[in-house]
Amino acid sequence: MKSCKNIYPRIYNKKNLVLAWKKARKGKTKKDYVIEFELDLGRNLLKLHEELKNETYSPLPLETFILRDPKTRIISKADFRDRIVHHALCNAIEPIFDKTFIYDSCANRKGKGTSFAIKRFDKFKRKVTKNLTSKAYCLKADIKHYFKEINHKILLKIIKRKITCKKTIKLIKKIILTKEKRGLPLGNLTSQFFANVYLNELDYFVKHKLKSKHYLRYVDDFMILSKSKIQLIAWKKEVIIFLKQELILELHPDKSKIVNLSKGIDFVGFRNFYHYKLLRKRNKRNIQGKIELFEGGEISQEKFMKILQGWNAYANQANSYNLRKSFLQLHLNLFK
Repeated sequence: MKSCKNIYPRIYNKKNLVLAWKKARKGKTKKDYVIEFELDLGRNLLKLHEELKNETYSPLPLETFILRDPKTRIISKADFRDRIVHHALCNAIEPIFDKTFIYDSCANRKGKGTSFAIKRFDKFKRKVTKNLTSKAYCLKADIKHYFKEINHKILLKIIKRKITCKKTIKLIKKIILTKEKRGLPLGNLTSQFFANVYLNELDYFVKHKLKSKHYLRYVDDFMILSKSKIQLIAWKKEVIIFLKQELILELHPDKSKIVNLSKGIDFVGFRNFYHYKLLRKRNKRNIQGKIELFEGGEISQEKFMKILQGWNAYANQANSYNLRKSFLQLHLNLFK
């Protein structure tokens, strides 16, 4: 593909850097580091342009902190100028890879997301159960310590199938390579993107080798639906072998099970049953925690309103009328 041989100029193109800056600042315009960068915006973007063009760009060390929301995760945040570079890179290479992704790769893609994933799950559920009239099963699985275990050598090999531009590969190496030779830091745009690239290999294996018609994935959380439990047991064994041999990954032993669809399937924040879906308890605790932060003065009224509106739209996908009504009443009381 000719377009993959000389991508690098697109990355440091000034218009692309301006677009990348706009994306990187979205929702963060009041952050001190954004304000500081924008005090001399033109010069700072020009400096990035020159560094990338001359191949002298070097990312700053990541800022690491622990986030408990609700489970404990180690987040590694890039400097703001580096996040602009991440967006600039993804602007240039994402279209090349996205067209190779399967339709049912649901996370971190335009037009996709949790709502899309739930709709596809509902469609698959109806197909395998003959419109909810018969028994069917689901292999619900995720990858053990996925972001920590992504192998750099394998990832670069996958990337190089599509990107032959040496300068672009050099920049990618600067962003993703570490002494550990594996793992992508949680919190970076590039990590989310390359995580999709890596597991696209699994997507193709399940769709084209196993020939499953009812498979979908959200980051490292994936599921295969079938009317045959025996078929899913066989497929699970093949997936385990493929992950180990091709991607040096393994399924999470406690979170990878074959479940009768009638018992409810946990997926993207909902517990999905035949005829209805409920919000997971974790999701309820999460919004309750945000309310407590607002009451304690740690979240502004403006930010809290956006959080509540977003949560309400998300919860509306479940059978949650009474729950949303109670939270709305609480919301009105908070602002009295």
